[in-house]
Amino acid sequence: MKPYTEMSREELSNELAALKKEYKHFQSLELHLDMSRGKPSQDQLNLSMAMMDVLDSNSDLTCEDGTDCRNYGQLTGIDEARVLLGDMMENNPNDIIIYGNSSLNVMYDTVSRCYTHGVLGSTPWCKLEKVRFLCPVPGYDRHFAITEYFGAEMIPVPMTPTGPDMSMIEKLVQEDESIKGIWCVPKYSNPQGYSYSDETVRRFARLKPAAKDFRIFWDNAYGMHHLYDDHQDYLIEILAECKRAGNPDLVYKFASTSKITFPGSGIAALATSPNNMEDIKRQLRHQTIGHDKVNQLRHVRFFGDIHGMVEHMRKHADIIRPKFEIVEETLEKNLGELKIGSWTKPLGGYFISFDSLPGCAKAIVARAKKAGVIMTAAGATWPYGKDPNDSNIRIAPTYPSMPELTSAVQLFSLCVRLVSAEKLLNEMKAEQA
Repeated sequence: MKPYTEMSREELSNELAALKKEYKHFQSLELHLDMSRGKPSQDQLNLSMAMMDVLDSNSDLTCEDGTDCRNYGQLTGIDEARVLLGDMMENNPNDIIIYGNSSLNVMYDTVSRCYTHGVLGSTPWCKLEKVRFLCPVPGYDRHFAITEYFGAEMIPVPMTPTGPDMSMIEKLVQEDESIKGIWCVPKYSNPQGYSYSDETVRRFARLKPAAKDFRIFWDNAYGMHHLYDDHQDYLIEILAECKRAGNPDLVYKFASTSKITFPGSGIAALATSPNNMEDIKRQLRHQTIGHDKVNQLRHVRFFGDIHGMVEHMRKHADIIRPKFEIVEETLEKNLGELKIGSWTKPLGGYFISFDSLPGCAKAIVARAKKAGVIMTAAGATWPYGKDPNDSNIRIAPTYPSMPELTSAVQLFSLCVRLVSAEKLLNEMKAEQA
């Protein structure tokens, strides 16, 4: 089909009439599909059901060092869990703290601690006149929600296929002492599925921030979430790179098993330098005597070691790979020649990023919702929910079944075409008026 931008007014009018008819057909189907969040499907959750059987009332709940997991203690987590998560995160187990089920909770706590007690003896952020945070865009809405909640001024930084604009970041952090941090999803980023290049990671490690309490919030949520065995992104380990660069305290690194086992009852972890570790533990001793060690032991005995986790993630990939492929194939078939949108084709992670014509994203998402498919809110991938171009939409393919997803992407494609045709036709009418 001819690109919409090359159609005449009459051709666009005819196309729009046909699209509206097709849209009414979708509305008659009374779909009720939710693609608003990147949640594992029931099939994925079922992969971990055997974890419920590795411990029972007859199990020995004693760790190798003699720790009884039923009792108090082990502030930083049991040794076996620190080894497992250390292998998952590519970090020394001694540099890791094991938390509860949510890495988002750990990130919130980390920002909160910076605000109330500062970083390594620095002035608490709550006592400063201004705190600013860098936010690669499009990015993760829950990251932005944390810093917005604490009142930080968020500065958008454009993402590229190799990571955020490092020249902009280097200039900003070197010149502005009020900039205290940056959010990063360095591997299979949310929502574009980009992974930071070697050069990007090295430039991060060599940052020279004006603020001594500047920290990189490195959320490696998708470190093991590959779609393919033979084609995977690789990420340089940031803590080792920071140590080599003489910036050992620059990073807080986060991860969890939320999309590996059960999101509701996984284990989360923070890895950082020895100096940062001691700073965090001083606060943590007032917050808890230790997190859920029984759940930590359950994970260790379920996986055995990192090799068990790798095999487990292959099973996840087998379930979600076809879903990513059906989205990409449907978008290409329905939109590929029309020049009214573009999308990423990630090798891992949980999302596909779609960019519509400027000014169309909110209308597309609204049209989809009206016909029974709920998408992530347009604008959510930007700080304060304000996408200046109103063009980015996050597609989350994992949760729906294959038949549901097929219908949802067909409808989404139709909404993109319908809204784009309306926009272009209105522009033509305005020009000819």
